[in-house]
Amino acid sequence: MHDVLGPDYELTVLPMPDDYEGEVVASLVRRRAADPAGRAVLYLHGFTDYFFQTHLAEHFAAQGIDFYGLDLRKYGRSLLPHQTRGFVRSVTEYFPEIDEAVRIIRVEHGHQEVILNAHSTGGLVAALWADRVRGRGLVQNLVLNSPFLDLNVPGHLRLAADVLHLPLSRLPARAVLPLGLSTAYGTSLHREHHGEWEFDLEWKPVGGFPVHAAWLAAIRRAQRRLHGGLRVDVPVLVLCAEKGLRLRDFAPEAQGADTVLDPEQIARWSTRIGGHVTCVRVPGGMHDLVLSPAPARERVFAEMDRWLACYR
Repeated sequence: MHDVLGPDYELTVLPMPDDYEGEVVASLVRRRAADPAGRAVLYLHGFTDYFFQTHLAEHFAAQGIDFYGLDLRKYGRSLLPHQTRGFVRSVTEYFPEIDEAVRIIRVEHGHQEVILNAHSTGGLVAALWADRVRGRGLVQNLVLNSPFLDLNVPGHLRLAADVLHLPLSRLPARAVLPLGLSTAYGTSLHREHHGEWEFDLEWKPVGGFPVHAAWLAAIRRAQRRLHGGLRVDVPVLVLCAEKGLRLRDFAPEAQGADTVLDPEQIARWSTRIGGHVTCVRVPGGMHDLVLSPAPARERVFAEMDRWLACYR
């Protein structure tokens, strides 16, 4: 069926086994290349997010690479009325839809090479999934866009999250941490505010999703697992902004820095993903690097193209 992005985009709903909230689905969006070359990109979005970056899909399709965007369970196209937005008790809950998406891409659609491209929380999930399937040849490259490899909070708060992760994980699903909402990032992106991009404000509100205690505990467990060292066996490209900036409300500087994560942390932990990791810092990059102003995003595309040409 056609997707909300238009007739060039095909939507396939992936039924998943029920979880503790009931029915679960994921959503796979495909942009076919006019002259396919047997390669495909599978894209995973971040927290408070979904796939809408058509310019990213068009970039790969123009090179003969079929593009697939996966809306994970409880996000975007996959969010059902009874579900808590973005909530999981473990990041491994996402593995079945990634497994199924890769099966469809490789078995049903016949692609021999798969590039797993993931942003922010999706980058953390992708790294752990790739570690789990190492040795099976399911993906050939891992390209991470500002992956969520650590908490961007002062050290004492990270320590508190580690000490309290078990009690946090046992709280009810709807228990929300009183962290407040920052609009700096969302308003720097959406064209109704200070940005240039159009996206669904129900699926990606400018103030973000509430942070549930059990979700944060799951994220921290995944990060600690990565900090202990993964053994991803394919080449990994980690892209992040040159600088980070902490803002609660919009300021012009938000459109030239990562206002969500700390690029220093990303760079530090990137080498724990596997034995073959390239880390590139992008001047003027924002949190989602492909939504940065034109000079930075053009640099991102050039870095990805050059790296993918080298490591096939």
